[in-house]
Amino acid sequence: MRFFTKLSTGPRTVPTPPHNAPVGAQPAAGIVAGSFGAGYTFVQMKLATWNVNSIRARLERLVTWLGKVRPDVVCLQELKVTDEVFPYEPIRQAGYHAAAYGQKTYNGVAILARAKPADVSRGLGDGVEDPQARLIAADITGVRIISAYVPNGGVVGSDKYAYKLEWMRRLRTYLHRTAKPANRVILCGDFNVARDDSDVARPDEWRDSVLCHTDVRDLLEQVRQWGFVDVFRKHHPEGGIYSWWDYRMLAFAKNNGVRIDHIFATEALAGVCTSADVDRDERKGTKDDKPSDHAPVIATFNIQAPTPKPISSGPV
Repeated sequence: MRFFTKLSTGPRTVPTPPHNAPVGAQPAAGIVAGSFGAGYTFVQMKLATWNVNSIRARLERLVTWLGKVRPDVVCLQELKVTDEVFPYEPIRQAGYHAAAYGQKTYNGVAILARAKPADVSRGLGDGVEDPQARLIAADITGVRIISAYVPNGGVVGSDKYAYKLEWMRRLRTYLHRTAKPANRVILCGDFNVARDDSDVARPDEWRDSVLCHTDVRDLLEQVRQWGFVDVFRKHHPEGGIYSWWDYRMLAFAKNNGVRIDHIFATEALAGVCTSADVDRDERKGTKDDKPSDHAPVIATFNIQAPTPKPISSGPV
C-alpha cells in the first residue's frame, strides 16, 4: 500500500468500514489524501489480475514482476498446482501473503496481498459437487476480493460449453448470496468472455466462439449488472486494448488479441479507481522467456485502510 499521509495529519474522515459497509460510508471520489482516527489512512491500492497459465512455469517471471511493479493485491488464475505444492515461500520472500485454491494439472486460483487476507473462502459454496478450483475470495484492507477463473467452454454446443454457462449462472447466484452491491467488492479474473466487439481485434473471426457468443456475453452482462462497473472500460471506453493473445499464428506480434481478463468493482470502489491498464510487456518474449498468453490487467484505487500486518510464512 502507498500511504499518502501520516495518521496525525489530513482532513477528517471515518475509519475503514468492512467490505459490507454501505456506499455512504466510503471515501468520495477525488477526496484529499489523509486520515483521522487511530490506525487508518488513505492509501493507493494497486490491484492486478493475471492468468499465469501455470505458476510453476511462470514463477521466476512472476516474482520478478512483483518486485518491479509492486502491486498490493494480485489475483492469479490457472495455477495448475495443488495447494500442497503452491510456492508459498518464494512469494513470501517477495513480500506477499498467499491464499490459494489449487488443483492438479488444471485450473486453480490465488490471491496474493501485502496485507494479510482475512475471511478466506474457496469455491462457490453452493453445495454443487464440482471438483474444479475456480474461485477464491478474501477480505483485504476492508475490500472483498474475488479471484475467478471462468471455464473456457471448449466448443459451442459441447458439454464443456454447457458447464461454462451453468458456472456463470452459479457465479451470479454466489454474488447475490454472499455480498451486496452497496458493499466494497472487486470481482476480477479470466472470464473467458469478451464483453463486446470493441474488446476483440478481429470480431468476425471470433463472433460465434466460446469467447464471444451471445450466450456468454449475456451471462457476463448479468454478472456485471449485479452491481459492478468495468473499471478498465471506464478508463478506456474506446476499446482496442487486449489482455490475451493466442500463442499460435503470431497473434501477439499482429496484436490479434481479445480482452477477456476483467476487473469489476462496485460503485463504492469504481468511483475511486484512478487508473486501469494492461501490462503488455509481460506478454512479450520468446518461448525461452516463458511468457503467459495473458498479460496482467492492473487497476489503482484510492481507499481507506489499516496498516498491513507482517507477512506469514505459509498458506492463509
